[in-house]
Amino acid sequence: MKKRTGIVGLTKSFSEIVEDIKEGSKIVFTGSAAVCTPFIELLAYSIRNRGFEMVFVPNADVSEARKIKKQENIGVSVVDEKSNAEDPAVVVVFGGLAMPKFGCPPEDVVNMIHDISKETPRVIGVCFMSMFKRAGWDKKIPFDAIIDTQMETVVE
Repeated sequence: MKKRTGIVGLTKSFSEIVEDIKEGSKIVFTGSAAVCTPFIELLAYSIRNRGFEMVFVPNADVSEARKIKKQENIGVSVVDEKSNAEDPAVVVVFGGLAMPKFGCPPEDVVNMIHDISKETPRVIGVCFMSMFKRAGWDKKIPFDAIIDTQMETVVE
């Protein structure tokens, strides 16, 4: 277990977990539409120079898969261009899916992983405030690693 702080702690932890994944491999991110999208784009930005094919599957619905691309003078963004999520080396599952108001049942995520995978991909969970443990998803999804970020906000 490694502990890091801040945004750099999150992005560095993620980039290290995928550092041994072959350049050009496919990474599929799945999370709640709108809620998880900015965090997906942030993590995609952290690995932008690795030549990965990156795909966003909103709400674990493969029919809605979209490309994640580098946008000049903007950053890395989910774009309104359909994509193929099949045969990923890595599936990154975001904790927004475990939230009752924004998510889906964990079985939808497990089925999505099975449906798109020829071989077993690495499955990485990314959540805030121990969402996967609180929802019991850490026991229902075959995570290889979970990045759990704690947040604190101060307004002065």
